[in-house]
Order: sequence, then C-alpha cells, then structure tokens
Amino acid sequence: MSSNWTPERAYAILQEVFTDKLMQDEKRKVFQKLKNQLTQFLQYLAVDDALLPYEKRMKFYKDFAFMPGDTIFWSMQYLFNLARGEKEGDRSETEKHLQRIYRALFTPAGLRTPTIPESFWETPLGIACLIAEKGIEAVYPILAEVEEGIE
Repeated sequence: MSSNWTPERAYAILQEVFTDKLMQDEKRKVFQKLKNQLTQFLQYLAVDDALLPYEKRMKFYKDFAFMPGDTIFWSMQYLFNLARGEKEGDRSETEKHLQRIYRALFTPAGLRTPTIPESFWETPLGIACLIAEKGIEAVYPILAEVEEGIE
C-alpha cells in the first residue's frame, strides 16, 4: 500500500468501488430505514394503516431505488456523484443535500442537531457525505483500507 494519494487516484478508486449496484443497495437500505421509522411514528399516532394506499408505490421505489423529484434519493445520488469525482457546482446545493440526509437519518424528533454514529462514516453514504463536507483528502485513510481489499 502506498501513501502517495492524489485526488485523481482517490476518485479513480471511488469510481471503481461506487458502482451503480452499490449505490442502489445503499438507497434501498436508507429507504427501508426511513419506512420503518415512518411506520413506527404512525403507530404512535394510532394511524398504522395510513401507508396502505401507498404500498404499491413504496414497493416500486424500493425495487427500483428511484423516486421522482427532489427527494432523499436525489440527495444520495448527488453526493455519490461528488464522491465519484463530479465537480461541485454550488456549495449551497451540496449543503442542502447533506442536511437532508442528516435530518432524515440522524435527527431524532424534537431535536435540531443530528446524532451521527461513528460507524456511519465507514458506509458508502457516510464516505460520500465526508467527501462533500471536507473534501476528498478526508477519506484517504479509508481509501487505503479499501485499496487493500481490492488488491
């Protein structure tokens, strides 16, 4: 393993690792987590069956890892694109997507600040968020481990 990291080399590794399948699987995991949270909240409000009219649509979203519009799936794709080397256009757009991810996944009801577990930063989505927040250099140590796994 060499420690001669450059942004170009780092993005090349991420392009190899962040395949369409990996990104779709990550979207499905997030979708399932959010659906489970929503179902639990609906139970708290005694409206357990509120999602029933939308089950077919929800299954479609999960199966195809796609939702139309400006959704959490779009936020994830935007961050994955940055992690694969796409140039950031507008910093406020990136911040919007980061905040959507953090609010949806890690901000408990009644709180304003997300509680992000350390293990998140080792997931594909966590790595993408770290790159969007701090730059590609922030993930060089993680990429060293990834590169060892590839070789």
